[in-house]
Amino acid sequence: MNEQRKDVLGLLAEGKITAEEAERLITALERDQPPRPGARPKYLRVVMRFDEAEGESTRLNVRVPLQLLRAGVQLAALVPPVALNRANAELSKAGVPFDLTQLKPEHLEALVEHLDETIVELEQSDGHMRVYCE
Repeated sequence: MNEQRKDVLGLLAEGKITAEEAERLITALERDQPPRPGARPKYLRVVMRFDEAEGESTRLNVRVPLQLLRAGVQLAALVPPVALNRANAELSKAGVPFDLTQLKPEHLEALVEHLDETIVELEQSDGHMRVYCE
């Protein structure tokens, strides 16, 4: 256990913060930690924002536990279709040959390996998108 996590748990034990505050702090610490070499990613992350012509925008910030996907939950059930279609197009452009709408548990490890050291990132004048594992 690292020192920062111990500090947060110490504050919780002393009653200086609530359990919810401790959980938020620990989650933030985990996000800020660089991945350890050899550590398996725990989440598939899709972050997107695109402005549409009609003044509307498509926004998405999904952090899906890979364990949930390994258990058979379809990613398409968790992410809006318009976001999946745009993400699929960008994954294809980046050479990651996966259709996220058809992602099955048996294909998940191959996707994780493709995204392990790769972050698919698109920056355009109308928005941005990132797909990665963390």
